[in-house]
Amino acid sequence: MRPAHLLLALLTTALWGFNFVAIQVGLDSGLPPLLMAALRFVVAALPALWLPRPRIPAGRLVAIGIFLFVGQFALLFTGMAAGMPPGLASVTQQSQAFLTALIAAAVLRERPSARAMAGMAVAFSGLALIGTTAGGGGMTGLGLALCLAGAGSWAVGNVLLRGAGSSPGGPVALMAWLSLVPVLPLLALSLALEGAGAIGGALVGLNLRGVASLLYLAVAATLVGYGIWGFLMARYPATTVAPFALLVPITGAASSALVMGESFGAVRLAGMALVVAGLAVGALRWPFAPRPGGASVTAPPPRAKTPRPLSGQPAPGKNPP
Repeated sequence: MRPAHLLLALLTTALWGFNFVAIQVGLDSGLPPLLMAALRFVVAALPALWLPRPRIPAGRLVAIGIFLFVGQFALLFTGMAAGMPPGLASVTQQSQAFLTALIAAAVLRERPSARAMAGMAVAFSGLALIGTTAGGGGMTGLGLALCLAGAGSWAVGNVLLRGAGSSPGGPVALMAWLSLVPVLPLLALSLALEGAGAIGGALVGLNLRGVASLLYLAVAATLVGYGIWGFLMARYPATTVAPFALLVPITGAASSALVMGESFGAVRLAGMALVVAGLAVGALRWPFAPRPGGASVTAPPPRAKTPRPLSGQPAPGKNPP
């Protein structure tokens, strides 16, 4: 991955990590989860009013929006309501990286290299270690199943994005048009599960904290974050891009520590270190190439130049006529 694109991938993980703080701010302001998700995409879809439509068949556009946005967030929020602690939910959601690799291998024939698989294994061990520090009690089998299904929906959306190609309006236009898809389904789910009374009360009592939360979720996390994600997915194998999402629990924990004063101990720090190490193994290009004898060099030695013959003299190694 090119250095500039590597920085973009890291920026995305930072935006998505702070996403958990923004969600908590929105929930604390009185917004029901599914309504907040629907309003997020209402705002994110506004640029579609002036940005060109992506050159993607309508069916594929709808499919990406259904899996990437509707399925992921509806299943995640429902799973948390069914008994999944928020900390553990944020960790299990990142299993999408491994599910993306499996689906891409089966559908796109993107076979991960041995190094990529080793990196994912190291990162997964770190993710599992972080998971042991989350929640504790309160988890149900239904909540876990729904959250994992949400991660699977995200993985399918990743693979659909991988083959979608570029948009004439850029990644922001693509995300804006994709954001049109989940608005009505999420509003319908909110009406069915949260009720008209809760929706009306939340809209009437919407305050500045709720508005700020929605703007961050719509602009930073959706248009910018998913826009960069789609840009990278269109240019690199899914097995290279998807593991960067494993950094989200780390950036989320750091954001929560800075903004909300959350503290965490040695086990979680060790898990974070393993996730970073796994990404370094699987995604970075190392400049050192091993020699057969075990030593390493940064570049092959320069080839000796053959001196050019003087005018009227034969070239070296040749007999004069």
